[in-house]
Amino acid sequence: MVEWCFNRLKQFRDLATRYAKRAAYYQAELTIAAIELWLP
Repeated sequence: MVEWCFNRLKQFRDLATRYAKRAAYYQAELTIAAIELWLP
């Protein structure tokens, strides 16, 4: 399950490269990506 989640998150390139420099922006992008993955 965890590996599946990380593989799905790889489609968000800015998350993989930590494009957002501020921690708050990175956390917000991660939250949005997780919501997009879990909602049908």
